[in-house]
Amino acid sequence: MSHYAITITRQFGSLGRPIAKELSERLGIHYYDRDIVEGVAKKTNLSIAEISDNEESASNSFWKMKFPILSETRMVQDHIFDIQKNIIQDIADREDCIIVGRCADAVLKEHKNCIRIYIYASEEQRLKNCVDVLRMDPREARKMIKEVDQARESYHSRYAGYLPNDENHQDIMINSGLLGTSGTAELLETIIRKKLDL
Repeated sequence: MSHYAITITRQFGSLGRPIAKELSERLGIHYYDRDIVEGVAKKTNLSIAEISDNEESASNSFWKMKFPILSETRMVQDHIFDIQKNIIQDIADREDCIIVGRCADAVLKEHKNCIRIYIYASEEQRLKNCVDVLRMDPREARKMIKEVDQARESYHSRYAGYLPNDENHQDIMINSGLLGTSGTAELLETIIRKKLDL
């Protein structure tokens, strides 16, 4: 069997990253998130913060400042996406892996053994996660939930051609508020092992 890839797309505050980390430990494989951004940073003259802003900031203030002409901004953003895409494809070709965000579900749509997961939770649960787990101020958390979700939806629509929560493009959609981080990771491990006969 060729290498398998798990992609995790998530709402802000749904604890997608800690779920991915625990799932990777359960499956004995690497998970990639910030590593991809670091890889892009090495290949460009941009910082990690600037590249992250490309996907997760609704205002994209850095891009508007650095490249005031819209076509220039889009050209640079497209270049960043192309580099990310190549990094994601290279990782999936060389090893079993979990990739968080970065439109990996769309990038790996032709990958033979890919399971696409979307993690969500109620707004109330996400607010609780932000305050209790991420130690955020409640007012700032509400703002971030709205802004980051909007930015991720916009980014996904542009580069994948569909919204991240489109069930036609996800294999598993799971509410992390039902079972929490460990319970969600455990359930996903069971499904993945059964599906891939691991």
